[in-house]
Amino acid sequence: MSRYARQMQLPEVGTDGQALLAQARVLVVGAGGLAAPLLPLLAGAGVGHLTILDPDVVELSNLHRQTLFTEADCGQPKVMCAATRCQEINSEISATGVVQTLSPANAAAFVQQADIVLDCADSYAASYVLSDTCYDQQTPLISASALGLNGYVGGFCGTGPSLRAVFPEMPDNTQNCASSGVLGPVVAMIGALQAQMALSVLLGFDPSPIGQMVQVDAGSFHLSGFRFDNAPEPAHGYAFVAASELGPNHMIIELRDATEAPMPAHPDALRIAADKLRAALPDPATPLALCCASGLRAWRAAEQVTEFWPGEIVLVAASTS
Repeated sequence: MSRYARQMQLPEVGTDGQALLAQARVLVVGAGGLAAPLLPLLAGAGVGHLTILDPDVVELSNLHRQTLFTEADCGQPKVMCAATRCQEINSEISATGVVQTLSPANAAAFVQQADIVLDCADSYAASYVLSDTCYDQQTPLISASALGLNGYVGGFCGTGPSLRAVFPEMPDNTQNCASSGVLGPVVAMIGALQAQMALSVLLGFDPSPIGQMVQVDAGSFHLSGFRFDNAPEPAHGYAFVAASELGPNHMIIELRDATEAPMPAHPDALRIAADKLRAALPDPATPLALCCASGLRAWRAAEQVTEFWPGEIVLVAASTS
């Protein structure tokens, strides 16, 4: 009996659907908790080509939620361990690990090679970079986030609105799993939903998960959702750029002090605290680049600056994914 027999029995899959999965090229950004259930499910389903992007190594504190790894993997690149597990699950597919950080400089090249992108990065900057890139290339994006006992997964771009259409403003909660904590089953539920959305897009399910948001509250065991097919794109948004893309025409501001960031995001950056920006702003004809670690502090500073300064502002996140 074929390894795919049980799913091919579904009228939504069949022989034609299985062939579509075998040809699919999927980019997974982030090899942590969300990817832990997602990658085995995609590999087991016969998704033909998986590219996994993440710069980190496995740590002991990961293992309670990143169940793709074992204690023996500690210290090893996550993407290499993840790719090996996927190949062990299904030798008929290809899984490639890329030990690299997603950035605005390389996002377009990675997205261009994919039929669908799965955002598992646990980084607001990475999510917006992927959304902007996928929207430009009309590539479907399944983006998810988990924190504490809550999370969401949504289908963006492709034929639908971008992440910015649903989340045009900087999030109020700027914490992540490392700073706020999360339970493993919460991440696993959301990662499994993300895998289901990805398969639904690849198989052409109707209604499509593009334009669908699912919210998970594991504390009350409640799932809710809504469609956002007609959500308008915001008229204005702060673009994330790579430090390497900045030139002499930019005024580059490093918002972190030397204690927090001994090396600024760009060698030409001026160190200026957010509350001192008003006195230092250039002529509005000069683009302003605001730099911090995650991009969130820069986004908050940009919102404050925009209230009294009309020039162009871009954001730099020193660590995107």
